[in-house]
Amino acid sequence: MNQNQPSVHTQFFHILLFVVTVALGWVLLPFFGAIFWGAILALLFHPMQRWLTVRFGKRRNLAALTTLAAAILIVIIPVSVVAVTLVQEVALVYTRIKSGDLNFGLYFQHMFHALPVSAQQMLGRYGLDDIPGIQRKLMEGASQISQFAAAQALSIGQNTFQFVVSFGVMLYLVFFLLRDGGEIGRRIRRAIPLDPAPKQHLIAKFTTVVRATVKGNIAVAAVQGFLGGLIFWILGINGSLLWGVLMAFLSLLPAVGAAIVWVPAAVYFFMTGEIWRGVVLVLFCVVVIGLVDNVLRPILVGKDTKMPDWVVLISTLGGMALFGINGFVIGPLVAALFMASWDIFTQDEEGKSM
Repeated sequence: MNQNQPSVHTQFFHILLFVVTVALGWVLLPFFGAIFWGAILALLFHPMQRWLTVRFGKRRNLAALTTLAAAILIVIIPVSVVAVTLVQEVALVYTRIKSGDLNFGLYFQHMFHALPVSAQQMLGRYGLDDIPGIQRKLMEGASQISQFAAAQALSIGQNTFQFVVSFGVMLYLVFFLLRDGGEIGRRIRRAIPLDPAPKQHLIAKFTTVVRATVKGNIAVAAVQGFLGGLIFWILGINGSLLWGVLMAFLSLLPAVGAAIVWVPAAVYFFMTGEIWRGVVLVLFCVVVIGLVDNVLRPILVGKDTKMPDWVVLISTLGGMALFGINGFVIGPLVAALFMASWDIFTQDEEGKSM
């Protein structure tokens, strides 16, 4: 009998291991978001936990509680305040659109009539001179977007109990991951069936990418969104908080980013004769917001996690299409682990051929 052939007991155990792992994932699936963000917060605040554990004389429970309180003050409370204010802003915008006080079609009409006659004629060849039709489509699109945002906010309100339970699960999980994170990490490392070198490389890449994506990119996006909303408010643009949050969200995407929001606003100012407002908006967004991206991102994200912008863009969009808001972390993480795994495989194959 071949000694290298797995025994029936070993095969059965591997099947059992696979089945119970899938079953546990299925059981925990309703709380995927809570578990995911609980693990992310624990990973981000783990250095603080280690530092406090030493300062508190190895009292891990006290250190974990203090770290959890810091996470609530630094992350959860500000995000909750912004979310509540954003829901109110969306409701206000929807009301103004419905009443006709906010008319995107009228803005397009002003821009169209500000164009030279030759440009208007060129647009007419493509059927883009039908101002009433375009106005109606713009109003319908804006109304649908506002209705969708309002429906999402209403859905959260109707599922308050589920939201509260998930939030409690997240905080509960963060505490124990902070307290026992070191031991959990060691068990995971022992369970991964890889050689020590590639195992360590993949774990380091995982940790670095998660911290860079969440800590660095979200911090940069928050600063850019705040600055963008601030300049919109100074220039008297309606819904400055809504546009600021949208700019923060789009700042997570490389190459395009917040420019999707502020460039059309600047174009509108220039085409309607409000030159000084357009100049102020362009200078502020290019110089100040661009400086934040060029200076703050390398400091917080670092150079070790750099991936090509097109990889980050595609993986982020794909991740968000599959996993929603969680995808902006999952997408780049999968892409980074993919590249790291193939680097290890290539190095192993090159080592064998020598």
